Formats: sequence, C-alpha cells, structure tokens
Amino acid sequence: MTTIDWDAAAGSFDEEPDHGLLDPVVRDAWAGRLESWLPATRGDVLDLGCGTGSLSLLLAGQGHRVTAVDRSRKTAELARAKLAGTGAEVLVGDAARPPVGERAFDVIVARHVVWLLPDPAAALAHWFALLKPGGRLVLIEGVWGGVGLPAERVTALLAAHTERVHHEDLAGDARLWGKQVDDERYALVARAEPPHRHTEVVDVHLILRRGPDVLLARRANTGYADGLLHLPSGHAEDGEDVREAMLREAAEEIGVVLDPDEVRVALVMQHRGPGGGARMGWFFLAEYDDERPPHNAEPEKCSELDWFPLDALPDDMVAYCRAGLDGYRSGAHFLMHWHEDGDPVAHRPDGPRRVVVLPSATERTGQVHHIELWVPELTAAERSWGWLLERLGHLPYQRWAHGRSWRRGESYVVVEQSPGLSADHHDRRRPGLNHLAFHVADRATLDSLTAEAPSYGWRLLYADRHPYAGGEGHCAAYLEDGAGYEVELVESMSMPRP
Repeated sequence: MTTIDWDAAAGSFDEEPDHGLLDPVVRDAWAGRLESWLPATRGDVLDLGCGTGSLSLLLAGQGHRVTAVDRSRKTAELARAKLAGTGAEVLVGDAARPPVGERAFDVIVARHVVWLLPDPAAALAHWFALLKPGGRLVLIEGVWGGVGLPAERVTALLAAHTERVHHEDLAGDARLWGKQVDDERYALVARAEPPHRHTEVVDVHLILRRGPDVLLARRANTGYADGLLHLPSGHAEDGEDVREAMLREAAEEIGVVLDPDEVRVALVMQHRGPGGGARMGWFFLAEYDDERPPHNAEPEKCSELDWFPLDALPDDMVAYCRAGLDGYRSGAHFLMHWHEDGDPVAHRPDGPRRVVVLPSATERTGQVHHIELWVPELTAAERSWGWLLERLGHLPYQRWAHGRSWRRGESYVVVEQSPGLSADHHDRRRPGLNHLAFHVADRATLDSLTAEAPSYGWRLLYADRHPYAGGEGHCAAYLEDGAGYEVELVESMSMPRP
C-alpha cells in the first residue's frame, strides 16, 4: 500500500491530463473507452476512488445513474461541484468498503485504485458482492515509475470470482494520457459470473480435395486472422452434432451441399490460439465433385477462394490449420496444437513446433515400425526419395551425417549411405527387398506423380502397359530410381493385388 495525502493533493489533482480531462481530445478518448466497456443499457454505476469526478461526469453524461466514492473530503467536495446538476451522488468513504449499504450496481469502475489497497483480494471480493448478476467490474490499472500492479497479477485475483475477463492494452493510446507512454497501462473488464465447469467451443473444418490440391479461403473482416488462409470452417451450434455442423458450414461458406456419407473424419485437434481459450476442432474430408463446384458464398468474410497443392502449402496460413493439414498428410488422427501467448496466429516455417501427435490406442504389435534402405549415394537418394515420400504425405523426421528419414503416422522410412555396403547398385531380383508399394488417393494424383517423377531421378517401368501393368483393374505406376529401387504407387480405388 502507498500512503498519499489526497486532501493535500486535491487542489492540483486535475492538472494531470488523464485526471482533469480538460483537453477535449483526452476527454473524448476516455468517453469512447467507457462507452465500449459499459452496457448499452443505462444503469447504476459505482465510481470508486472517483477523485474530482472526471470519469463520473462522463458516465453521467452517457445517461448512467452514478454514485461516486472517494476517501478525501476535499476531493469529494470538488467532485460534487463538478457533478452538480447531473443527479450523481458523491460519498466520502473507503473504496475497499464503500458506504453504499445493501445497494447493488450494474457496473463498478475503479481507476488507479487497486494498487493502493492494503488487501486487494478482499476488496475485489466485496466489490463482486455489490454487483448485480451479470454486472461488470471495470478496473483501470498499470505499472508506472516502478509502482503499480501488472495485469497478470490482477487477472489472477479476479479468477476466484469469474472466468470472463477482457484485457485491453491502454499504453498505446496516447490520447488517453495526453502524451506517449512506455509503461504498462491496461483495463480489465470482468463479468459477475461465477466460475463454472470447463467448456470448449467445438469447431469444424473441411478438407475438400481435388486430386493433389486442397481448397483454402482467405479470411477477411472477421476480426481474427484476417488476411490469412484457412480451411472452410465454423463452429457447432447448440443441438448440432459435428457432422451436421460441417454440412451446414460447407453450404454456407462455399455453397457445396454435401450428403452425410460424403464426409469422413480426417483428424481431431484440440487447439488454443495465442491468448485465447481452448477449442476442439474436427477436420472432415470430402472429395471435389465437378458438378458441384465451390464458390465464395460469404464474400463479406472471405476475400479469396482457391486450390493449393497439399504437399506445397503456402506459408500465409493460420498456424493451427496448417498443423492440422500437415498432420492429415502424415497420417495422424489426434493432435494438440497449443500456442504460447506470445506466438503469432500465422504459421511460421522457422517458428517453434507447437503440434503434439497423440497416438491412437491401436494394437502396435505387428505394425511396421520403420523401413531402412541402404543406398549407394545419399545425395541422389535424398533427392529422389525425399521428393516422393513428401509428395505421399511423409514429413522430414531425422537427419544425420549419413542418413535421412521421413515419417508418416507412427512409421518411418530411412535412407542411409552405410560404409558397409557390398555393392553400388540395388538388384531387386536377388533375395531381399523387391519393391515398396504406397497408396495414392486417386487417379489424378497418380498421374501427377508419374509426370513429375523423371525430374527427381525416377523412370517409369512397363510404360507400354501403364497404368495397368499389374493387371486389369489394378491402376498403378511402377517407378525405378537411379540406384535400382522400385516403388509401386497404387490408386486407392483399384482392386487389391494378390
């Protein structure tokens, strides 16, 4: 607690620009903030530590019924003179226990008061008791000249009474102070609603595939992540299940009416934005239908709708959305993406990885852990295998002097140049590994990979019978790299090969 003789300071109190509000620019700035913090409906407001009544005068001018309290008699006399004719009441008393009896208020305002109190926690508990249900406590505090209370500490004190606290930085608005400031100044608006069980918003996201591409929308005029790319998305409304919510959002945002059996769950992600609350995100997969092309059905919220390669996504995306798509490509089904408060909303290629893959509870015994290939020349293998595996959804995993690996789900593929090699070329006809076979989502992706492969050191085998060299109904591409390794890419809708 800081001891100040407020009676002695009363005569010069209004000389500070933010005390007297004599400058119309400063006065208008405070009036605008108060208007935004208080309910639109006029109500009963208690101004604690009112000083000479400058904020009380603004509140009365906005139609509120004001009761002002200050511990200094001289300051209270100045406040009465300033508020004459407004109907406001000015009382002398301790802000921590204001002399208002059993009265209840819609709003309590306290500017630069909490830091002076000997027991802030007790005072806040009493103030909440004076608020009507759903009422608001507006605290304007800061740290200046080495004194005051940081927002983190005051927010922690409020947590015992409410979960709804809005933080607003005030230091950057020089109009409020009549000058530029470089210290911490803030407002906290807390609602008189008791803590309750943890709840999370459930949001839904559509991964609409068109062969190797995915549909992304650029956000605009929403107040969150505007200018960044994101999947068509929204949140579940009361009474909706997640699939119903996804079907509704697809129709509302991109004009595509999907049947329930056209969407499949790709992954579930719990995520948290910087400074925000946790959300539970469901990512659904659907395939493009050229008879129902998507279009921008909400141009007021979306400035661009376009297709992007899933294996070469742009960087200007919402970070957790990018993490979700990377997780989908790698075969993950359950993720957490937990931002730190200082993180940007946007994806940063060089930023810290916040994603955590949660393994599903499947029987692991017997599953492939990893496949290791010894290659005669690492640089060439990294070029050919790196391109192919990343195009198939594997992500770079490990890197060391003589090897590289790429991971998808809980399995990974290693290429290593070992000093123990006994040959400089792989012969798949000898006993040992003949070839690796990978699923490919559709014919368009298969054709795209086949066309790109020669640029990365692969050649097409059985070209005269492609893409049915494996037999009728088995659509696949057989590729061989410069070291003699064969890969079979199988279109997923093909009949399984014996």
